[in-house]
Amino acid sequence: QVQLVESGGGLVRPGGSLRLSCAASRFTFRSYTMGWYRQAPEKQRELVAAMTSSDLTNYADSVKGRFTISRDNADNTLYLRMNSLKPDDTAVYYCNLKALYGTINVWGQGTQVTVSS
Repeated sequence: QVQLVESGGGLVRPGGSLRLSCAASRFTFRSYTMGWYRQAPEKQRELVAAMTSSDLTNYADSVKGRFTISRDNADNTLYLRMNSLKPDDTAVYYCNLKALYGTINVWGQGTQVTVSS
């Protein structure tokens, strides 16, 4: 069973930056997508950014130009660099792994990001 553990959340002022990390236990899927989702209070969970095993990336329009998703294959870690943070970015951020045409769908426990002055 693959496990995902997020870290790096916290409280930051508007305009500030954070880097989230998602450490994944070893897995052997050749084709997969890892991504970051977020859920604000009373809102649905939404995709923030995703990266395929072929390094294709996809970003929500609201974060394009401010957030960058990356991966360190040596450490099996997914990152989300978040710059120019806004109060609307406040949410619990979740790491996700999908593989085998969605039959594998794993979530981390989430990490809170709060953007406030």
